Amino acid sequence: MSGSPKTIRAVVEYDGTDFCGLQYQPPPLRSIAAELESVLAKLFHERIKITAAGRTDAGVHATGQVISFRCERDFPLERLTLALNANLPPDISVRESHVAADDFSARFSAFERRYVYHTYHAPMRSALAHRFAHHFYGSLDLEKMRTAAAALVGEHDFRSFCGELPERGPTVRTVQAIDIEERREFIVVNLRADGFLRHMARTIVGTLLEVGNARRQAGGMHDILAARSREAAGPTAPAHGLYLAGVRYADLDSFKEPLLLA
Repeated sequence: MSGSPKTIRAVVEYDGTDFCGLQYQPPPLRSIAAELESVLAKLFHERIKITAAGRTDAGVHATGQVISFRCERDFPLERLTLALNANLPPDISVRESHVAADDFSARFSAFERRYVYHTYHAPMRSALAHRFAHHFYGSLDLEKMRTAAAALVGEHDFRSFCGELPERGPTVRTVQAIDIEERREFIVVNLRADGFLRHMARTIVGTLLEVGNARRQAGGMHDILAARSREAAGPTAPAHGLYLAGVRYADLDSFKEPLLLA
């Protein structure tokens, strides 16, 4: 049934292990966007294209991803979240969905994104955590990691931490905070910024792990930033430890703490 056009906002979580990433890819590749758009087309009986707050890579998870889309046809919106979860595969779920302002964009209306990275820090790997945390068995000095992380807070050119340069636009971002804490066998890194370049969060974590393991000096972050070269920074940490955990808007903070699965 036709109705007035609407913009819908939804908060989505997913286990990214078996996906090629968020962006649509032709079959047989699985993408988050393709799964969501397929179910939305079935429910609304029209073609739906989603916009996401963050274009997560293959293997990256989400507890607080936000999407938006325009629809022309009516649907009982009080039942939309339930209907989506009844039709989506088990590794994607929708936490909530609502009508948003007509000009709302999950991507362009966001003013802060929050990523969380889990490192399982133990001599032996965990069979339960291996899909959701990076196993690191070497020694780690968390105070040195915190000192290095503090140098990245603020507005900087993060070109050295960018795995693939954007097609257009600058590589300057503002990092609000990088917090590092130990929880049982896990090292949890929380990163908050106005936006992230491709692989930026994972490269920051990979570099901090080198600092913690004494392969790199804690005071060298300023030199890495100044180099404006990907070769200056450390390795890109594996995707399966990373979560898009939250996105902030004027009227919503979608943050949800990822589970520690061990």
